[in-house]
Amino acid sequence: MTEIRAEIRLPTQELREDLPFYTKTLGMRLDMIFPADNPEVAVLSGHGLRLRLQKGAPEAPGTIRILTDDPGFAGGAKELMAPNGTRVEIDELNPPVVTPATEHAFVVRRLADQAPWVIGRAGMEYRDLIPSRLGGAMIASHIRVPDGPVPDMVHFHRVGFQLIFCVAGWVDVLYEDQGDVRRIHAGDCFIQPPGIRHRVLHSEGVQVVEIGVPAEHVTEIDHEMQLPTPHYWPDREWEGQRFVHDIGAKGVFRPFRIPGFEARDTGINAATKGVASVMVARPSGEAPWTVHEGDILFTFVMRGGMVLEGEGKDPFRLSPGDAFVIPPAMATRYSEPTGDLELLEVTLPGNPATRVVER
Repeated sequence: MTEIRAEIRLPTQELREDLPFYTKTLGMRLDMIFPADNPEVAVLSGHGLRLRLQKGAPEAPGTIRILTDDPGFAGGAKELMAPNGTRVEIDELNPPVVTPATEHAFVVRRLADQAPWVIGRAGMEYRDLIPSRLGGAMIASHIRVPDGPVPDMVHFHRVGFQLIFCVAGWVDVLYEDQGDVRRIHAGDCFIQPPGIRHRVLHSEGVQVVEIGVPAEHVTEIDHEMQLPTPHYWPDREWEGQRFVHDIGAKGVFRPFRIPGFEARDTGINAATKGVASVMVARPSGEAPWTVHEGDILFTFVMRGGMVLEGEGKDPFRLSPGDAFVIPPAMATRYSEPTGDLELLEVTLPGNPATRVVER
């Protein structure tokens, strides 16, 4: 059977100065050294790396990043410099997800403004719905997936909260411990708890709105797990959150936090223990001016239209594909709704207190 190895070559001026650093300080293993009488090349391995230290090598010294859960590694140092000039950064293997403080802003993003679609992971097209990312607190994307099989791999996200809401078409996905293929259609949604392994399989005409908290988060491939997993565990929690597959057609509409609207609850507030709520709202009467007391309030127009009024702002007439963010303590009103208006609302934390204000 053919064997293939790969090495990273780094320069050295004097091996006898570098070897103690790489073997003792970094804990790597010396695998090869030559020539014996006046060594010029040493090969070391460790921490998933194979290094070739070579006198006169033309490369720059470079940087090595070592990720570890041992706080005492290399004496607790976070940054070191090897005798050959290689910089060594030492960081946490599994750092906690940190969400930056929200930079509140009133944001309106309209489809008609021709925000660019960009090609992202697995050939998917992304349209940014909150260019400011609210200071890094959240990313909201309108995503189109090419029809047919999706060139995806089993992966997971290091994230605090993630929503996939289908606004058109359908898509098939496999989820860890959640049985066989799950299909969402327009009006359905998933939440992907932190760390749940999943894989997108196939789609037809699909468009989704994806919410991620924080805005910058890592997607990691799992090369070992096979999906579907052999067991079904619907009540499993990942970092305190349960997987949700909400089917819109089964939803029941009840009075909404805004008078003059009704909404169906996707169950996400309960499944995340209050981290977020996801509601689908529609008009049932005339809405007053209101103020919310949450942190993040994001809304995407799925059907119909309305006028968004905000204190100190010109009114915005909104259509399908438009999105907006309302900061806390800002008075707004949803006026002139069409009869078919349907809004997707995502709030963090879930179910924010809302009060009617006089204007």
